[in-house]
Amino acid sequence: MKLASLNQGRDGVLLVVSRDLTRAVKVPQIAATLQAALDDWSIKGPHLEAMYQRLNDGLCEDAFVFDQSDCHSPLPRAYHWADGSAYVNHVELVRKARGAEMPESFWHDPLMYQGGADSFIPPHSPIQLADEAWGIDLEAELAVITDDVPMGVSAAEAAGHIRLLMLVNDVSLRNLIPGELAKGFGFYQSKPSSSFSPVAVTPDELGEAWKDGKVHRPLVSHINEQLFGQPDAGTDMTFNFPTLVAHAAKTRPLGSGTIIGSGTVSNYDRSAGSSCLAEKRMLEIVEQGEARTPFLKFGDRVRIEMFDAAGQSIFGAIDQAVERYEQ
Repeated sequence: MKLASLNQGRDGVLLVVSRDLTRAVKVPQIAATLQAALDDWSIKGPHLEAMYQRLNDGLCEDAFVFDQSDCHSPLPRAYHWADGSAYVNHVELVRKARGAEMPESFWHDPLMYQGGADSFIPPHSPIQLADEAWGIDLEAELAVITDDVPMGVSAAEAAGHIRLLMLVNDVSLRNLIPGELAKGFGFYQSKPSSSFSPVAVTPDELGEAWKDGKVHRPLVSHINEQLFGQPDAGTDMTFNFPTLVAHAAKTRPLGSGTIIGSGTVSNYDRSAGSSCLAEKRMLEIVEQGEARTPFLKFGDRVRIEMFDAAGQSIFGAIDQAVERYEQ
């Protein structure tokens, strides 16, 4: 099943979207918003699935042409957004570039931070920031959305609470990060609003690509229409999504609509490129002694997308220009 939210009101208007992303239908008789559907998923989920089948069979008379640019992020705001760092080779590289040893615990215990969830950016709206000197970077990732997750669940139990998946652009301000981390209290200003793909999908939509709690497809990023990276999201993922969900729920329950991100998708095989500029810059430091690739500038455009084996876009695209914010 594929779901989206029209960019109307603070929490959007829930849409069921056809498998090929060409048609959609509003479903107010089932749930007005995606959050409302997630709050009562055991009841509303089957009704949404039935509508999805009708839409794909061409039986919805009130269906209309689906336009990704009309969408907000599937959850325009969320009660909980936490981002992991499941690709530990990425962390290892970043630390190596600055001459820092990586603790052995990083291979056994996921890194995770809790981000701002009250103002996600629509997937086709600009990334507005006040200063290029902040070091503007994309981070192409995947994320899951859960239903209610009890505190203390195991990874095996957490797998049953994953309801939807989507893509993420976890925008980062690299030149603000060192000063914040030096305070010993984590990210805040260096992690502005994130964006998510126009469409969220149930795990079954991924078919064989959803295996072992991972998505085994390349995540494709372009900057200014030039291919930047296409690492495989299922390769070198040290911690799968059930493990990340269980980690987040170790000391607290997670409410329905919780979003858990994978962190920057990264492969040891660098031939597929990267999912963030920081990684490319770190590789340049390691190999050439200095970073040569600049961070994003005003006017740059970022596109993040994932395709199935037949070349069909699965989640739609995050497609955003970087703009100067004028207060």
